[in-house]
Amino acid sequence: MRIARFTLGSDPRYALVEGEGESAELVVISGDPLYMPVQPTGERVRLEADGVRLLAPVIPRSKIVAVGRNYADHAAELGNDLPTTPLLFFKPNTSVIGPDDPISLPAWSQHVEHEGELAVVIGKVTKDVTPERALDHVFGFTIANDVTARDVQRAESQWARAKGFDGSCPIGPWIVPGLDVDDLEITVEVNGQSRQHGRTSQMVFDVPYLISFISEAFTLLPGDVILTGTPAGVGPIVHRDVVDVRIEEIGTLRNPVLRR
Repeated sequence: MRIARFTLGSDPRYALVEGEGESAELVVISGDPLYMPVQPTGERVRLEADGVRLLAPVIPRSKIVAVGRNYADHAAELGNDLPTTPLLFFKPNTSVIGPDDPISLPAWSQHVEHEGELAVVIGKVTKDVTPERALDHVFGFTIANDVTARDVQRAESQWARAKGFDGSCPIGPWIVPGLDVDDLEITVEVNGQSRQHGRTSQMVFDVPYLISFISEAFTLLPGDVILTGTPAGVGPIVHRDVVDVRIEEIGTLRNPVLRR
């Protein structure tokens, strides 16, 4: 099952995505599936119909908790040691954009990079959960790009500005509930050229452990998002680039890059 959030000349709605390619359809459902059982309304819309726009499948009600240096090769490529516990930081919900929305490069940075990641969408209030029970609190999984102003990150001891600016968190194209994420392929291409490649099995701290660890410090609320770290191969993005983040069994998150 794939759950999308979309608009068609009206307020945002939710739908199940059925089929592939040009035959894919949005099966419209009532209400917000985070809080209501999935109930089709009977309306169906072609995914590629004129006027259909996919949105970020979730806007976190509370927070995005991101994990740094969770792949050994990525930590090494930036000259960092592996953390002994998960390295956490926040991105505000104003950083979220959806599929095909432009990543707007901030005027105060001259070196912005892509970081493709598996994202976890929380489905229940979660506090002090054990790793063994952690996945019971997950609504589903999607794709994120932890866009980073690398020059600012290196210059400032806190990462809030470098990683939290408007548009620095593309999410999408949809949420996949019930997915086994132990060993999924992650790739990133820029203008069709391969940049990043890894597998979720290479995470230093796996998804259940991350959820448990984070919930010890912060109560996770339905709709909160956890970014699980990025594999090696991060690199710069510039005006008019197109970034594709692909995760096996989920799909592709595509965003153009603009310098306004």
